[in-house]
Amino acid sequence: MSRPGTRDAGAGRPTVLAVIPARGGSKGVPAKNLAPVGGAPLVARAVRACRSARLVTDVVVSTDDPGTAAAARAAGAGAVPRPAALSGDTATSESAVLHAMDAFEALHGRRVDVVLLVQCTSPFLTAADVDGVAAEILDRGADTALTAAPSHAFLWRRSAAGPDGSRDAVGVNHDKARRLRRQEREPEYLETGAAYGMDAGGFRTHRHRFFGRTALVVTDPARVLEVDDPHDLARARALAPLLDEPATPTAADVDAVVLDFDGTQTDDRVLVDADGHEFVAVHRGDGLGIAALRRAGVRLLILSTERNAVVAARARKLAVPVLHGVDRKDLALKQWCDDHAIDPRRVLYAGNDVNDLPCFALVGWPVAVASAHDAVRAAARAVTGAPGGAGAIREIAGWLLGPELHTLPTT
Repeated sequence: MSRPGTRDAGAGRPTVLAVIPARGGSKGVPAKNLAPVGGAPLVARAVRACRSARLVTDVVVSTDDPGTAAAARAAGAGAVPRPAALSGDTATSESAVLHAMDAFEALHGRRVDVVLLVQCTSPFLTAADVDGVAAEILDRGADTALTAAPSHAFLWRRSAAGPDGSRDAVGVNHDKARRLRRQEREPEYLETGAAYGMDAGGFRTHRHRFFGRTALVVTDPARVLEVDDPHDLARARALAPLLDEPATPTAADVDAVVLDFDGTQTDDRVLVDADGHEFVAVHRGDGLGIAALRRAGVRLLILSTERNAVVAARARKLAVPVLHGVDRKDLALKQWCDDHAIDPRRVLYAGNDVNDLPCFALVGWPVAVASAHDAVRAAARAVTGAPGGAGAIREIAGWLLGPELHTLPTT
């Protein structure tokens, strides 16, 4: 089974390791890397961008903080404990990346071909940005790459103080006596600080993120923001509703849908009569959604730790295969994917509680229902608007099937 932060790479596929440095200490914003933006901690947003990138095979977070390590694992990354010598204010990001590479290769027995340095303080990093820096190394022969935003800004600096203490303003990238129009100037590029890519062998030799031929991956200037102080964090939270891309999948993204039961297809309550018989409530709309997915040819599975026969009874009603009374759902899910030749990256798994997190780490589309535990919502790639037992599964079916969902009868 794949460890957290890894994917089952095909034979000969280069290992592209994304390393996210995330120290626990922060003077500007306490516990900065755990600060939520758009409903997810900064570190989880960075993990999500890396896991969504097509070329990245493995994701690890280098940290000295147990809380950050737990958030990283919940989001689907591996966690590399960072030694104290690399955790102080003077420690460089390069030293953390080198240490993480060593730890990864020792644990997995695989040589890293390309290493990425990804900063979780850049909350609006996209998977396309991450793929861009990796592709420059893998496909276009660059030694190093970085994300950069085009700029036509006029920069100034102050001259040295004169005898009277005055300092003149001097144009840095322009002649202040001759101001060219925007269309007459070649753009310059601002280093965003979000993502860097390095040939791993060259990085070990030079121990710096820039060596050899360096390529620019041009990104959207509107998404450039680094969270260094409380004002930056407030701006990020205000911008998230505008900049975050909708995180709902379509039928083109998913081959299989795996559903938890309690709290996902129910409202997580149990009714008990005087004889000790337990009852749960399900939503008819969820039955419609599941029927629509089944008829559309989407492979389905109900996967639950619950041993109550009601799980199997509901699965029979829905004509959906079921595995219940399972202690390790992640192991069962991995085996099911192997048995049916399903790529886990094309699986949507819907859950609500912390025992779903190991499954979240395996699949490409971890989905939390609206009533899910906070840690589950933070680790999810998408969150439904409806709570568990109130139409969340029908909502997911709507994401995948669109208008055709409305043409099928309710179950």
